[in-house]
Amino acid sequence: MGLFTHGKGSGFFFGVICAIFFMAVIANGVMVFLINIDPHLHTPMYFLLSHLSLIDILYISTIVPKMLVDYLVGQGTISFIACTAQCFLYMGFMGAEFFLLGLMAYDRYVAICNPLHYPVLISQRVCCMILASSWFGGALDTFLLTPITMSLPFCASHQINHFFCEAPTMLRLACGDKTAYETVMYVCCVAMLLIPFSVVTASYTRILITVQQMTSAEGRKKAFATCSSHMTVVTLFYGTALYTYMLPQSYHTPIKDKVFSAFYTILTPLLNPLIYSLRNRDVMGALKRVVARC
Repeated sequence: MGLFTHGKGSGFFFGVICAIFFMAVIANGVMVFLINIDPHLHTPMYFLLSHLSLIDILYISTIVPKMLVDYLVGQGTISFIACTAQCFLYMGFMGAEFFLLGLMAYDRYVAICNPLHYPVLISQRVCCMILASSWFGGALDTFLLTPITMSLPFCASHQINHFFCEAPTMLRLACGDKTAYETVMYVCCVAMLLIPFSVVTASYTRILITVQQMTSAEGRKKAFATCSSHMTVVTLFYGTALYTYMLPQSYHTPIKDKVFSAFYTILTPLLNPLIYSLRNRDVMGALKRVVARC
């Protein structure tokens, strides 16, 4: 049924989402390009950020183009196979990002709180392990949840009151015993959401404690500003996902589900490169060097 219906103001919302989509793809694409082409950015932190940008491109491209095309043609339909594919891809990319953000917070904790041990604790080999574990976690999540979700009998309405094939929304259309799904979903959410979010919270708490002990007032101010912006984006991403996947169905309404899902599927892929990277002096320096060469 889409994020919004044809009516007053729908053209404005369409334009806003179009702009967010293209800005997110361009910003993340620029990040991947700069990090790969500039030797100054060949560090563990930027290596992980480039893969975060890649996941964001794939993630938003799984959902938004289909929604925009449906609005333009005025016919919101999707086949069962396409719905299964969309569900499979978005859960895999989302799961990978959940784990990656948690491990990136640990990377920042080591860099700020244990800088002398950083080259040993976050080596190239460790970075590859972090990346592989993130993708493995996302793959495990989607290979568990997608078959269970899409194998349920959909004997109720086939009208999906959402803007993509999100697993909890699909579950409401299904009939039969959903116990297996709910059990697996609970385990996956604890592993995918609560554990990485706990790592993020613990890492940034330790970072803030370390920053508080800095002698430079200007350094403290910059560090607090950076940490607070990071925590805002991470809380937005994890918080909206926790609402979607962990709150009981009695707390959900179609409007709330669409709004919360829009935050972590549409808005977060735009905010990540802006908050994590494009405000960074090293990244802006790399961008200027590339422009100067052209």
